[in-house]
Amino acid sequence: MSLFVEIIGWTGALLVLAAYVGVSTGRMSGGSATFQWLNAVGATLFVVNTWWRDAFPSMVLNIIWSVVGFVTLWRIARRRIPHHDPLHRP
Repeated sequence: MSLFVEIIGWTGALLVLAAYVGVSTGRMSGGSATFQWLNAVGATLFVVNTWWRDAFPSMVLNIIWSVVGFVTLWRIARRRIPHHDPLHRP
């Protein structure tokens, strides 16, 4: 189990690093779904690893980090879904 948790932690680290490098090099936008997915999933994987290791300050930070990412993804998805307004005529 320890090896599995270690792999989860390193995978999370690589995802967050990929997001950071992508934004820092201009290859992706901080508001893009790709950036948010990399950060949200990476942080979630960090939560598992830091919980296993009893690193609670890091765990709390990554819970917040992943919630911000998933909320942003929800907002991005809502903008893409057309809303029906019966009073609006095109």
